[in-house]
Amino acid sequence: MTLRDERLRAAADWSTEVRDADAGLDGLGGEWDDLAGRCATATPFQAYAWLRSWWQAYGRPGRLRVALVRRDGRLVAAAPLHLRRRAGCPVLTPLGDPFSDFTDVLLDDALPPEGTAAVLAGALLREPGWQAVDLPEARPDAAAGTALWRAWPGRRWRMPASRCLELPAAPIADLVRDLPSHARKTVRRRLNQLTRAGIDVREVAAADAVRGVTDLLALHARQWQGRGGNPRHLSPAFAGFLGAAVPDMIAGGQAALHEYRDGGALVASSLVLLCHHLVGGYLYGADPALREKVDVTTLLLADTLPLADARGSVMSMLRGAEPHKLVWQPREVHNERLLLARPGSAAGAAYAAAVRTRRGAVETAKRRAPWLRRLRGRR
Repeated sequence: MTLRDERLRAAADWSTEVRDADAGLDGLGGEWDDLAGRCATATPFQAYAWLRSWWQAYGRPGRLRVALVRRDGRLVAAAPLHLRRRAGCPVLTPLGDPFSDFTDVLLDDALPPEGTAAVLAGALLREPGWQAVDLPEARPDAAAGTALWRAWPGRRWRMPASRCLELPAAPIADLVRDLPSHARKTVRRRLNQLTRAGIDVREVAAADAVRGVTDLLALHARQWQGRGGNPRHLSPAFAGFLGAAVPDMIAGGQAALHEYRDGGALVASSLVLLCHHLVGGYLYGADPALREKVDVTTLLLADTLPLADARGSVMSMLRGAEPHKLVWQPREVHNERLLLARPGSAAGAAYAAAVRTRRGAVETAKRRAPWLRRLRGRR
């Protein structure tokens, strides 16, 4: 922290709190989303409706730890966390995990970031009962990996996490034109298929979003029937989580739910998450029979890409580098896992060592036994 940062802090009225009551998120919605709008690195996974709905569906009593920093009464920093025990160590992990593709804290852009981050770190460190903070999916520009990282007084580690694929804000015709010859022919053929199919698309209103989420999850279950998929997405808790979050996020401009109909029948549905710099295709469901008529990835991107272009936002395919995404020649963005230990904590350092050792073992297995990944995929 610079001398200027220290003077600014001294001249202002700073206050901090860590909310640990089970209802600690209640009543924060307006100022929380206002802060997210003033934080350039915030993503839809830091939206209040997303976090509160997740806590209501998955939170365990007594585990909430939400750190708040106010300057002259205005919320200027927040860390949405909860307490878990991992490898025998009490660890603070982000609300929304593992369903959030990006994990971060919020810092007000109008203030010197490291000074605000230092106050936020101090609020966390005054809270007893934990030994490490584990943020598994921080974007490269995340506030947690920049300002908070530099302000943290204890030991820190960062390691590679998920790969994400992104397309720039541009008209879809421009993106197709710039593809390599073979990929360009493939995408144009698929776009022509869409035109011939004549599938109607509409955007679901907030008032109809609970019904829309229910239909989306039913289609998602059908598309994965007999093919594995993520069992978490098929659970009642996940249905309750999305059903609570999506209506408020649509109303707040943080999400869009697209439905696709063929002859009046619902054949696909897609949940898109929105913020000022990113449009992310989060979850979709499609009738298996639809794949015989059109390429489903192209169907979804044909509506999501223009939405990103109109907003001047990056179009993110979020986590995963599956082959069907690569035909669009997206750029890779690598998330990071950030580990922050309490100063002087042997338990925090041991936890970080265990995480790094486990990651090393997984990477070694991938290199030496790639057949394990193929077997898992077939299952």
